[in-house]
Amino acid sequence: MGSALREWRVAHLSDQALLRRIQQGDRQAIEYLIERYQRPLYNFALRFLGDGDAAADICQHAFIQLFTHADELHADESLRPWLFRVARYRCLDELRRNRTVPFSQMTAPDEADGPSPLEQVADAAPLPAELAERGDLQQILAEAIAALPVKFREVVTLRYVADLSFAEIGQVLGLPEATAKTHFHRAKPLLRAFLRARGITQTIS
Repeated sequence: MGSALREWRVAHLSDQALLRRIQQGDRQAIEYLIERYQRPLYNFALRFLGDGDAAADICQHAFIQLFTHADELHADESLRPWLFRVARYRCLDELRRNRTVPFSQMTAPDEADGPSPLEQVADAAPLPAELAERGDLQQILAEAIAALPVKFREVVTLRYVADLSFAEIGQVLGLPEATAKTHFHRAKPLLRAFLRARGITQTIS
């Protein structure tokens, strides 16, 4: 019982506490971090690449990087954005190697250009997070996210799929938090326009 309780306590340590244990040579601590982040990292890479095997490889790479570079990280560094940043760079490498991955032809307006007509659409339609709760619409939502311009797609994926805060998204993408928020809010009308084109217009309570 004592051993089980000790393992439970270790499993519920903060990321920073587990990182300190890894830096001290505790290999089991990396297993707890893998258990904690394997699914969100995999889902992020899968949505990014559309390939389950490649997504699994991305996860493995991220955790190997964590283990091999743990001593270089500050004990108080936030691991979640660090892991997603490593995964994102690897995903971009995959995209560069495999140019068959389709990119959206939609163009994103620069901030200085002001809002596009799509961005002026009323914001009364259901939020993607609400749509995601309906299993029959998850595939359509995935297609809508995939159709976004890349810089918007990354923010939306990190927000909805990985559940990162805007501050963490900024750390992953190397953007100010305010810019991450702007990209996210500019993406929402594009998502809703895509969904309306599929006949999804009802508000979901």
